[in-house]
Amino acid sequence: MLVDASDSWLHIFNISPKAFFTTNIFDLFREVVENIDIQDFLKNSEASTIRHHEIGHTNKQWYESTFAPWFDEKENLVGTIIQTDDITALVEKELELERVNAILQAQSEVLKVGNWEYDIESEKLFWSEETKKIHHVPISYTPEVSEAIGFYKQGYYQNKISMLFHQVMTKGTPFSQKLIIVTATGEERWVQAAGKPILKDGKIIKVFGTFQDIHEKVMAETKTKENEQLLYTLINNIPLNIYVKNLDSKKILVNKAECEHMGKSSKELIGKSDFDLYDTEIAKISRDEDLEVIRTLKPILGKETISIKKNGETTNFLTSKIPLFNYDGNVNGLIGISMDITALKKKEDQLRNLINITSVQNKKLINFAHIVSHNLRSHSANFSMLLEFLINEKDETEKENIVKMLSQASDRLLETLDNLNEVVDINTNMDLEKKPLNLHESLTKVLQSLAALLDKNQVKIVNHVDKELCVSANSSYLNSIIINLITNAIKYRSPKRNPIITLNAQKHERQVVFSVSDNGLGIDMERYGGKIFGLYKTFHDNKDAKGLGLYIIRNQIEAMGGSITANSEVDKGTIFNVYFNEESQ
Repeated sequence: MLVDASDSWLHIFNISPKAFFTTNIFDLFREVVENIDIQDFLKNSEASTIRHHEIGHTNKQWYESTFAPWFDEKENLVGTIIQTDDITALVEKELELERVNAILQAQSEVLKVGNWEYDIESEKLFWSEETKKIHHVPISYTPEVSEAIGFYKQGYYQNKISMLFHQVMTKGTPFSQKLIIVTATGEERWVQAAGKPILKDGKIIKVFGTFQDIHEKVMAETKTKENEQLLYTLINNIPLNIYVKNLDSKKILVNKAECEHMGKSSKELIGKSDFDLYDTEIAKISRDEDLEVIRTLKPILGKETISIKKNGETTNFLTSKIPLFNYDGNVNGLIGISMDITALKKKEDQLRNLINITSVQNKKLINFAHIVSHNLRSHSANFSMLLEFLINEKDETEKENIVKMLSQASDRLLETLDNLNEVVDINTNMDLEKKPLNLHESLTKVLQSLAALLDKNQVKIVNHVDKELCVSANSSYLNSIIINLITNAIKYRSPKRNPIITLNAQKHERQVVFSVSDNGLGIDMERYGGKIFGLYKTFHDNKDAKGLGLYIIRNQIEAMGGSITANSEVDKGTIFNVYFNEESQ
């Protein structure tokens, strides 16, 4: 029975003051609390607490009643002091917290995101339920730090997580890293492990982190990358130039052949339009074609086009342009496919050139005939003059001198005829045999044959030619070219310094450039630049100079489909560049 109670307490339990002394505590709490024996609470020598609703009202109000034992002066339990408090606000917060936790738990299970926490002072590691599920360990499992690190795949991944955990513990450096763990069941899985420090008074006291299972995502990404790699492999190994453009005609994908054609990497080509890469006029034609395909949705197939790059290089293509549609069926660009037919066009040009080759050779022979005529007339005039002197001369001694001069003139005529015959042979050789020749080996043989001459003149040879480099050339012509250029450098050496001859060679796409440079007398290019390779042209007072060597080797080089140039500066030296044509003849 109640002994005493406050008005507020009576109000909570809906008891009138008149019914106060007749109220039974057991019956009273039996109405608000189920499955609890209140009698046990009243007899208990320790305080006990129960939660309940307000009697006779809605269940929106929550109360907490505390049963504290009441002792007399002899420590005999004589009753219970009951204190009841309104805890509605507290219960509402707890319910809201439960609701939020339930939502977070659901999200955690759906997203497979768990969390973990490490207390530095107690050295205790906590894993959430989802974290334990990801590791395939029981919910009752209590992890240690060493065990947690041991779940990561041995090698790189264990080393990585150890380093990251150490840095966040010592330096407060947060981390988020994709790593592989080996679960308790032996399964390898990709996870996203993240951690950040929790500080108090500037000191790290805890480390909190998340732990997400991203295995399916990584596997899907890997599969996508594998499919993309397969597609790129196919595209890159097709012997066609393939590119994709957006609606602004800017390239968003290019294959290997297109990159090689442009001489640029894919990064350099992506985002570029034809106006960035080609001649303006050609770019405008290409842009108009793109717009037509996008507007009409009709592809252009096998159209012969000409591509002119910014550097002036021209390429012939058979080009197809096909509209590109997105998933909604709307056009969002185009696919371009081009086949390089430059070689075919060159073959056509070569065929046309063969038709005119006789005419060209005739013109060259006519020009050569003028040279022959000029030289023979000079010799003829010299003979006529000497014979006239011989007829009119009375002195026998003088006649002998004239006969000697006639003999010398005859020798020079024969030498001239031999030289002219060599030039004729070069220009009329239609079946010139070319084959790959090792340039370094050819140079070595020539230098060995000229060893005495090089030693006599204290010549230093600097040979930078690659030992594996080959040129397409005629063996006899190649030896002649090398000998003439080296002996020419020796012949026109400077008396002020020891001669140095430097040999270089560079491989290009369609040709090999062989360079011979010296530090000799040099040539006045402004005065003689147009005559260097002329017949019988000399530029120094050298008694051994005949003006024939450079003319001969130019004809030999041109006969092999190549060319030769010279750059020189007086008293500094000369460099000759020989361009060997590496294309099929």
